[in-house]
Amino acid sequence: MTTKFTPDHEYLRVDGSTGTVGITPYAQEQLGDIVFVELPEVGKVLKKGDEAAVVESVKAASEIYAPVSGTVTEVNSALAGEPGLVNSDPENAGWMFKLTLSDPSEVDSLLDADGYAELTL
Repeated sequence: MTTKFTPDHEYLRVDGSTGTVGITPYAQEQLGDIVFVELPEVGKVLKKGDEAAVVESVKAASEIYAPVSGTVTEVNSALAGEPGLVNSDPENAGWMFKLTLSDPSEVDSLLDADGYAELTL
């Protein structure tokens, strides 16, 4: 399993041809308490950079972009009732959606952990 990051603070955890998308711990700290998450519909086809979801916090609303192209296969329905999971556990229980990668080579253009860490210094 590989985890990559975008400059917009999304993560993509790749396992085979499936990618799990969420926001990084840094992003959730910047947003503050998350009160609502709007997720994409299962079956939606996304291109890299498309708006995929929206996170609303007590501070602001923020778009979540698709880190790679693919088709949404699953959404984290637990977030509808408990959006705070994004704050308490952004990289595990607070994941947002899963997609089947349509162009796995796009993963190579994302940041690795060291590259992402340099952005958040």
